[in-house]
Amino acid sequence: MFDAVKVKNQCVQWIREFFKENGKGCNAVLGISGGKDSSVAAALCVEALGRDRVIGVLMPKGVQHDIDKAYMLVNHLGIRHYEINIEAAVNGILSAIPEELALSEQARVNLPPRIRMSTVYAVSQSVNGRVVNTCNLSEDWVGYSTRYGDSVGDFSPMSLLTVTEVKEIGRVLGLPDELVDKVPIDGLCGKTDEENLGFTYAELDVYIRTGVIDDPEKKALIDRKHNANLFKLQLMPVFKPEF
Repeated sequence: MFDAVKVKNQCVQWIREFFKENGKGCNAVLGISGGKDSSVAAALCVEALGRDRVIGVLMPKGVQHDIDKAYMLVNHLGIRHYEINIEAAVNGILSAIPEELALSEQARVNLPPRIRMSTVYAVSQSVNGRVVNTCNLSEDWVGYSTRYGDSVGDFSPMSLLTVTEVKEIGRVLGLPDELVDKVPIDGLCGKTDEENLGFTYAELDVYIRTGVIDDPEKKALIDRKHNANLFKLQLMPVFKPEF
């Protein structure tokens, strides 16, 4: 049984304590896509710190077909926001790569989220900020994030909450249904998250919390993705010399 009100209140208090210890008077800064994760993370920070201390960064790459949802969120919350188009930055790096280097498709797909995170940090360091990580447990479980892209931040309010739980908290926070229930699209290759993953978040969330899943092929797929991407959830290995 998930008590969304209880967990939301706990998370709000946790955010307040984080800022008391790690940035008293600082602002919470986060990338805004208009999806459930950035919407719920922003709303949690507004409740914890007040709207004057939350700053959203909208980062389309060229034309973003659903940027209206991002504006719906910042207007709903009444937070300060900046739109920074990253298309020139992405194209600049791609054009600077030598022709003899055959850039992999995965590298091309992951370049924009890494540039977005650099952009968020540039804004954060200019406005006395702390960067909000907007990942959730479901995506992290199967490695559905970009290392040193959307997987990083200064604090993470939702990394131990499943997609189902994040959405329930979004409803408790009074976010518009259009944002909470927006079909998640990676924004990189044009497919929905579930098309990319090969299973639904509902199936994944039940499996994470209960260990139960009916389809053995999907169980094997989830386990394989989880084991292959555990390194993303760990700190960088550090050599310890013996003196």
